[in-house]
Amino acid sequence: MRQESSCPMQNEECATCMAQKAADMSRRSFVASFVGAFAGLVATVIGAPMLKYILYPVQTVSAARKWTEVGDVSEFDKLDAPVTKTIALTQRDGWREVVTPQPVYVTRTAEGKLQILSPICPHLGCSVAWRENQNKFVCPCHGGQFDADGKHLSGPPPRGLDTLDVQVKDGKLQVQFQYFRSNVPDRQLLS
Repeated sequence: MRQESSCPMQNEECATCMAQKAADMSRRSFVASFVGAFAGLVATVIGAPMLKYILYPVQTVSAARKWTEVGDVSEFDKLDAPVTKTIALTQRDGWREVVTPQPVYVTRTAEGKLQILSPICPHLGCSVAWRENQNKFVCPCHGGQFDADGKHLSGPPPRGLDTLDVQVKDGKLQVQFQYFRSNVPDRQLLS
């Protein structure tokens, strides 16, 4: 069944009919814009927390580094050679925390100050070992050698062993364990 037109001119467009169609179109445009804006608002309200949840691991990478306890300062009073200590290194991997044992070397500088050396060879990242009978650190991978203070003696490493930040708090020696870029002459922090 066909709807009868109220326009006196059946086949031609009159000004009244044109104005009526324009008004209908602007109402439709307004309703469509309103529905679109409302949908965008709902998507933002729901999507923002979801996006924050998804990006959480990326945002927490830059969190402040933690101090890890190495031991009582009194343990290192009569230190004449490097001592290996194992610390519990807590790392955040996405949403989980992973605790891994990490060895470090506690030594005294020529001035008698406590320092902690990273056991990671600055050549290609192997773990160095203290050889007491040779009085030096030796890297088993490519033969890099370092003295008791971590200074480079021989071999392919481009620099000495990396020193880590230390502090004494409440009679406890603490360290901030860090990783450094391998095979570069200057110490460059990775994490």
